[in-house]
Amino acid sequence: MELQDPKMNGALPGGAVDLNFPAYSSYRQEHEGFLPSHSPSPGRKPAQFMDFEGKTSFGMSVFNLSNAIMGSGILGLAYAMAHTGVLFFLALLLCIALLSSYSIHLLLTCAGVVGIRAYEQLGQRALGPAGKVVVAAVICLHNVGAMSSYLFIIKSELPLVIGTFLDMDPEGDWFLKGNLLIIIVSVLIILPLALMRHLGYLGYTSGLSLTCMLFFLISVIYKKFQLGCAVGHNETEVERKSPPSLNTSCEAQMFTADSQMFYTVPIMAFAFVCHPEVLPIYTELCRPSKRRMQAVANVSIGAMFCMYALTATFGYLTFYSSVEAEMLHMYSQQDLLILCVRLAVLLAVTLTVPVVLFPIRRALQQLLFPSKAFSWPRHVAIALILLVLVNVLVICVPTIRDIFGVIGSTSAPSLIFILPSVFYLRIVPSEVEPLYSWPKIQALCFGILGVLFMAISLGFMFANWATGQSHVSGH
Repeated sequence: MELQDPKMNGALPGGAVDLNFPAYSSYRQEHEGFLPSHSPSPGRKPAQFMDFEGKTSFGMSVFNLSNAIMGSGILGLAYAMAHTGVLFFLALLLCIALLSSYSIHLLLTCAGVVGIRAYEQLGQRALGPAGKVVVAAVICLHNVGAMSSYLFIIKSELPLVIGTFLDMDPEGDWFLKGNLLIIIVSVLIILPLALMRHLGYLGYTSGLSLTCMLFFLISVIYKKFQLGCAVGHNETEVERKSPPSLNTSCEAQMFTADSQMFYTVPIMAFAFVCHPEVLPIYTELCRPSKRRMQAVANVSIGAMFCMYALTATFGYLTFYSSVEAEMLHMYSQQDLLILCVRLAVLLAVTLTVPVVLFPIRRALQQLLFPSKAFSWPRHVAIALILLVLVNVLVICVPTIRDIFGVIGSTSAPSLIFILPSVFYLRIVPSEVEPLYSWPKIQALCFGILGVLFMAISLGFMFANWATGQSHVSGH
């Protein structure tokens, strides 16, 4: 709900800052706790953002945030390594993980200063009503794009997996059509999970999703030792969709650069996007504090860094420079283990959709119904409308990947770099951190880096369209 009384969030009439407000006092004490909800002014009731106390454990919160981080782009990381080199790739991935952790630190600091645990309300506090609308729009566009990419994977992969298991032609049987299968999956699996009232309840399904991706990682490592160097194997071992390049060999490149590197680096930069989910998870965390939530974020980012690095390394060391953007296509499609892996990836993607849907619903509620109490009909209606919209987009719009490629190239840098830095510069008072202090200079440089990422991503995407070349896609 909105904080209508300006004194409840530390602001005095006219925009002045009340430095005696508990938020700013605690800010000077390293933000140990989360503020106004727990430290109300004398004679006032606590300003509760939610109508319940957070009950989600640390472990479940890690599962949910890790599941939000993990995207379909993990299938293309070996391809990214092939076009950057092993050491260069790992160095870039580590830098991006550290930048993502710093970005979450900025978000949590702003949330602690003003006592707000909603991304949209931070936008309103920093930039006024227009900021709230911009933040809600960015979150909705980015997460609808992510949901669409996940459903596209289900639409394209599930018919092939089921057809292979049943020894049927996916093109010949009506009940194996991708459009029908995504509707069935949406109704029977995604919708019931999306109707959960609290995100914490999805911790168990998030754990199952991460287990599926761990199985994928273990299988990639096992196949590396089973196949050795898969370059030059016959068609029964590795089915190629195109002939190997002339310079393909079983030799790992530590550092390399080519034209494809400019398409793969932005995808790596967006591999740790989880910022719309951070504050909802913070809201439901048991015994919430800035330090505790930052620990959740660091553990999640660290775990995903290890999974990304191992998947890319062993995938690349199996196929070297001949690896394709969708790594699973490099293995024999009749291999039972690979079929199980593809099914596990499909299950992981399916269980991620409800987690991604939660921030969209919260953004819409903050934008359209900011002062309304919880309502089951509205809760259900928003989930239904979102799922219907995404299903219609995936079924009817064949170029949706390119459409959401533009959205992803603008929303992802905004969520990771630009908005957190703007929030920090605008929300943290100059009495606490002067404008020319090192933390604010860091935040400003961080925002500029986001603008550069956005310009580079859009520039190469438009150049890619102009030349008709393909690029790697993924969350």
